Amino acid sequence: MTRSTPHERASFRDVLGIAQFRALLLAQSQSRMGDQLARVALALLVYGDTSSAVLTTLVYALTYLPPLLSAPLLAGLADRYPRRTVMVAADLVRAALVALMAIPETPLALVIVLLVAMTCLQPLFSAARTATLPAILADDRFPVGMTIVSTADYVSQLVGFTLGGVLVALLGGPHVALGIDAVTYLASAGLIRYGIGPNRPPAGWPEARGSRRFALAGIGLIVADRRLARLAGLIWLFGFYLAPTALAAPYARQLGAGATVVGVLMAADLPGAVLGGLLVARMPPALRPRLMTPLAIVTGLPLVATAMVPSIPVTVALWAASGALSSYLVLAQVTLTRAVPDALRARVTGVVSAGLQTAQGLGVLIAGAVAEVLPPSASIAVCAAGGAVGAIGITLGCRAA
Repeated sequence: MTRSTPHERASFRDVLGIAQFRALLLAQSQSRMGDQLARVALALLVYGDTSSAVLTTLVYALTYLPPLLSAPLLAGLADRYPRRTVMVAADLVRAALVALMAIPETPLALVIVLLVAMTCLQPLFSAARTATLPAILADDRFPVGMTIVSTADYVSQLVGFTLGGVLVALLGGPHVALGIDAVTYLASAGLIRYGIGPNRPPAGWPEARGSRRFALAGIGLIVADRRLARLAGLIWLFGFYLAPTALAAPYARQLGAGATVVGVLMAADLPGAVLGGLLVARMPPALRPRLMTPLAIVTGLPLVATAMVPSIPVTVALWAASGALSSYLVLAQVTLTRAVPDALRARVTGVVSAGLQTAQGLGVLIAGAVAEVLPPSASIAVCAAGGAVGAIGITLGCRAA
């Protein structure tokens, strides 16, 4: 295959033709679907045992929140040790933890402890994977590959959630579904172990290994570097743009629509996100960095129009347009990853990834709080406007600093 130069646009075929990338993509996609299936299974398991909506919600939140604490502490391990080894080890440990959760006799309290331990390992795997991609995908194949990974991840989560309840019922209960999740981790470990190339340490490994502050270095590097701080800020403010997903149900009620429309609204941004990713991948490489900040600002503009309470078809079109514009997120992630030396890449990307996950949770909470005092349509518009203003502020602030 012909190697692309930094100024040549890579195609999807160029990227998918790389066996190591296919192995990493398949490993991530099937384990992600298993995770979503496990989330549904855990919700059913906890509610079935306790009949407590509060405890069920808490357990669901525990599948997202621990990385905020574990990422700064663990992500640096992927800069100290060979990343293939780190990914395989994380998968094997998570497989063992989920397998213990799948045992019917496991007490619920222990299930929760195992869940927290398993979730804490997610940013370690994610950091090692993101730091590995630039070594597999040279030149313009890296941003195209990130677009494929992002789209596949979104679709995997959607499929896992959509089929989760049906599969749990067909499989005979949540414990079997948890067992399947454990198998997906084992499959991921096998794909990475035998599908990824030589297990070399990161470049600059001796220096990274000798650092005594490796655990929290990711935060320090982001704070100290204006460019990294700007990119991280643009990535994290994406949480403001999740208001439509959080308020789809009350917004549908405001329109006088039923439950079917809620599902349509919650998935409205998916076609746009896929289209946006395709368009970004087809852009000339030199154009992408210049579009990143403008796209971050205008992502919220279609959502601001929700304040006018348009019809359902128009709303779906507006939210899909916002999804397409949110492709800036991939551009920011690619730019940030490339801006960090290989020896420090995992700890920085791990912290940024965990911050994005937290920002998404906070964005949902903020949208809900605003909806307590404003109609859902106005709440979505306010949050979207906040994201646009935030993008402008981050850009101007970092330039002035």
